Amino acid sequence: MRRITWVAFALLLALFIALLSVWASLAIWYRLPTDEFIRALTAGLFVLLGLGTIAALFGRWYIQALLAFVLAFAITVGWWSTIKPRRHANWASDVARQVTGTRNGDMLTLINVRDFDWRSNTDFTERWTTRTYDLTKVQTIDLFMSYWAGPEMAHMILSFGFDGGGQLAWSIEVRRREGGEFSPIADLFKSNPLVIIAADERDVVGVRSNVRGEDVQLYRLKVSPDAARQLLLEYVEDANALATTPEFYNSITTNCTTTVAKMMRAVGAVIPFDWRLIVNGYIPDYAYDRGALDTSVPLSELRAFAHIDLRARDAGLSPDFSRAIRVGVPSPNSQMAQ
Repeated sequence: MRRITWVAFALLLALFIALLSVWASLAIWYRLPTDEFIRALTAGLFVLLGLGTIAALFGRWYIQALLAFVLAFAITVGWWSTIKPRRHANWASDVARQVTGTRNGDMLTLINVRDFDWRSNTDFTERWTTRTYDLTKVQTIDLFMSYWAGPEMAHMILSFGFDGGGQLAWSIEVRRREGGEFSPIADLFKSNPLVIIAADERDVVGVRSNVRGEDVQLYRLKVSPDAARQLLLEYVEDANALATTPEFYNSITTNCTTTVAKMMRAVGAVIPFDWRLIVNGYIPDYAYDRGALDTSVPLSELRAFAHIDLRARDAGLSPDFSRAIRVGVPSPNSQMAQ
C-alpha cells in the first residue's frame, strides 16, 4: 500500500516538475540575453534536467536529483526576477506614448491622446494631442471586440460617450518595438511592456475595421453615467501609474481582457470565474449572461447588429465615424432613461 501511495505521489510530482521545466525552458528561450544557439542549448539542458529528475524519482537517487532540480529552478527564478520592463526603446509609432491625465474638479485633462490618420498599416500621419473633458458629461460605455484570430480571440476596447456625441476610446496594448510583432506565447515571458492608449474611435477602432480588415463588433453596455465616470477615472489612474512604473504585458494576466473586471463592476455585476474570461472572444456572451448588455433582445440579434465593418468602410475614417458605426446598434441605456 505504501508503494502504491509513493508511486501516485511520484507521478503527481513528475507532472509538477514537467510543468516547471516547460516554463523555465521557455523563459530561457525567450529572455536569456544571448544568441539563439546559446538560448536553445540552455533551454534544452533544462528540459533534460527535468526529464532526468522525473526518471530519478523512481530510483535510489531521487533526493539528489530533486535537490539539483530545485537549485537550478531557484537560480532561474532569481534571474527572472531581475528582468524589468524598459522605459525607453525604439517603440513603434502607434504605441510610442503613454497617455496621462490630471483632474481639476470636474475637468479632466489628458496628455498624449492618439489621433492618427491611417492610410495603411504602415502609412499614417502621426498626431498626439492634449484634450480636456468635462466629467459631468460622461454618459455611456461601449464595448468593441476586434476579432483577429477567429471567434476565440479578440482585442477589447472600451469607449466612453459624452453628452453632445463625443467619444473617447481606451485600449490596453503591447508596447512593441519598431518592426516587432505581437506574439501571444512570447508575451507570456516578459517580452514587451504594457501601454494604455486613449484615442479617437476613428483611429484606434478604424485602423482595425478599415485598415487591418479585422471583424470589429460593437456592444453598448447597460451602465449609469456615475459608473461610467468612475470607470473612466480608474483608467486614468492606471495610465498614470503605468507612466511612473512600467509593467510587462502578459497574454493571460495583464492584457486587454483585464478590463473585464472593471467593466463588470461598472455595470453592477458580480464577477464569478468563467472560461470566457480567458477565451476572450466570448466576452459578449459572458456580458449578456451577466445582464451587462441589452437583454430585451436575443444575443444573436445583438451580434447581428454589432458588426460595424460595412458601416465603418462606408463612413471612412471621417469625423462622422463614431455616429455612423452606431446606426442600428441597440442601446440598453435608452431604455434605462425611459
